Amino acid sequence: MGSATIFFWLQLANVSKSYRTALIIAGIVTCITTYRNFGYYNSWVEAFKVVTNDGGDYTVTLTGIPFLYEYRDRGDWMLTLPLLLIELILVMKLPHEETVSLCWKLGMASVLMVALGHFLEIQDDLPVLWIWWFLAMIPFCYVVRTLVVGLNEATSKQPTPAAASLVSAARYVTVVSWLAYPFVGLAWQAMGSVGLASPTALMYEQIGYSLVDVWAKAFFGVLIWAIASEKSAVEESGRLLPH
Repeated sequence: MGSATIFFWLQLANVSKSYRTALIIAGIVTCITTYRNFGYYNSWVEAFKVVTNDGGDYTVTLTGIPFLYEYRDRGDWMLTLPLLLIELILVMKLPHEETVSLCWKLGMASVLMVALGHFLEIQDDLPVLWIWWFLAMIPFCYVVRTLVVGLNEATSKQPTPAAASLVSAARYVTVVSWLAYPFVGLAWQAMGSVGLASPTALMYEQIGYSLVDVWAKAFFGVLIWAIASEKSAVEESGRLLPH
């Protein structure tokens, strides 16, 4: 994540001014996640004590210090998920009014989804968990529908087939990663509600979330950079008049 931040910001001079804000936001997203992951890692280390006897099996015990889930949801996703959507809209270079409208609508929908998802994370009662999951899926479905259907026309109007293909890839990378977040969280909470949660399950949940973060933020940011680079090259070559 930290390397991605450095890469995005170093590339600012290589893209047109119109796309630099999108690339700056891509770096901010990975920078926030890098910072939060340090806190997340420290919380994990403080929550568990790992010992081994003479190089034998490892024993993991609780230290009594709680493992802080909010480093990921409230501290990270509340900021980064809206920014991910905004950077995609900005790099598409839509008309000003449409850009502002989509940024507000998608940004607010993602914040609402994360806020509702937090109540899902803290539930132990399975029926109540399903209620919060259903509520969180309402803004989630709005965002996914906008990405899959609502941006089709704008994607087709990109200056080159390569740019259109990259924008389409960025849209679907976002959809795939967003599908992973609620289902990973739901699976973990459902296991806890029926007595199947364990330290091993918790570990796999965190690994899953971390992999999704790399896909949704670092890899997605690379696509944003590729779109900005392609469209900058087109504009600089004179094949497209600036808006």
